[in-house]
Amino acid sequence: MPQAVGVAKVVSGPMRVVLDELGTVTPLATVTILPQISGYITQIGFTEGQMVSKGQFLVQIDPRPYEIQLEQYQAALAKDEASLGQARSDLARYQKLAAQDSISAQQVSDQTFLAAQDAAAVQSDQANIDSAKLDLVYCHITSPVAGRVGLRLVDIGNYVTSGSSTGLAVVTTVSPTTVIFSVAQQDLAQILEQLGQGATLTASAYASDDVTKLEDGTLHAVDNQVNTSTGMVKLRADFANTDDKLFPNQFVNVHLLVKTIQDATLVPSPAVQEGAPGYYVYLVQPDSTVKVQVVTPGATDGVNTVITKGLKPGDKVVVDGVDRLADGSKISIAGAHQAGGSGKNGKKRRPGQ
Repeated sequence: MPQAVGVAKVVSGPMRVVLDELGTVTPLATVTILPQISGYITQIGFTEGQMVSKGQFLVQIDPRPYEIQLEQYQAALAKDEASLGQARSDLARYQKLAAQDSISAQQVSDQTFLAAQDAAAVQSDQANIDSAKLDLVYCHITSPVAGRVGLRLVDIGNYVTSGSSTGLAVVTTVSPTTVIFSVAQQDLAQILEQLGQGATLTASAYASDDVTKLEDGTLHAVDNQVNTSTGMVKLRADFANTDDKLFPNQFVNVHLLVKTIQDATLVPSPAVQEGAPGYYVYLVQPDSTVKVQVVTPGATDGVNTVITKGLKPGDKVVVDGVDRLADGSKISIAGAHQAGGSGKNGKKRRPGQ
């Protein structure tokens, strides 16, 4: 007896080729604030978790020892400058006397070397002053980047050293930010093809439920090698993150729109079967029978599948009841379905993969 089946008409329409991958929100910069000098912390100028701007004051280290050291270097510079002035004055007088043949050339030579030594001492003093001034700058610690400061790692009164590895605080950039995710190596060729043509690929970040969209961004870069242990390659996408929905180190689902295939031949995905002939569909014949039609499937979004070879728009294929059919089976149509764009972004794979 004829088998009751559901059929669908093959249509022509667009198919979005979207890769669905797991990614991690990665800030453009994560800076651990380390002390460059040693001393006691006298002031903390931030609140845990607050947003800070570049150059904003964070921590003050007691500057008094370095101010005293600066005064010592300045006094040494004044002393050596006076010595240098006297040496140069004596050298000028000796040179005049030597021209009159009143003193020996050795005395003039010794005075020349003495003036050079005093000049070097002045340069050394100036270098010490510059170093002391730099230490005073290091006492007043500011944020090197704009972002969110984390939990405080030290308190007022603690003694910190320049060799400390724990740091004083951590600042991470929030806006803009990036998401790093990986794609399979077999998907890399079509991405590189689009980038080579100058296309800008859209990457959308979704929450863990893969339903709530957080933000749209753009693909920024592709890594330079494939991970040999996983067969995956890393990609980085940029996001403006103006509303702070993307949080550093947050796991997100990334939907990367690679391209949109226009005028594609579409059938409902349940119609495509895999067996001994390869990929095939049951093509409805005018005499209410079905024929096993070998097809070449392309991208799929889970609802519809692109057929690159074997079908044409207007053909009818079986979508329900295929398990009871064979080549040449009689059928009666119990219901009709319509293929078309679902709008769903899924990992684009061939059926059976």
